[in-house]
Amino acid sequence: MDKITIRSDRKTDYTFIYKGEEQTLKAGSIISISNGLNDVVLPTCIMKIMQNLIVIKEDVNNG
Repeated sequence: MDKITIRSDRKTDYTFIYKGEEQTLKAGSIISISNGLNDVVLPTCIMKIMQNLIVIKEDVNNG
């Protein structure tokens, strides 16, 4: 993949790792990453993947 877009549908910020450094995706925002997912680590959460778009959802409440 050449480019991936990550969109947050969350009410809170989402932290992930990009090129070994912690990054924050603000609640309700969208970012594009030019080299796809090669250097991205997304912590476990609910997400929906549609072609080159990843939608980050709220965490599951196990309680």
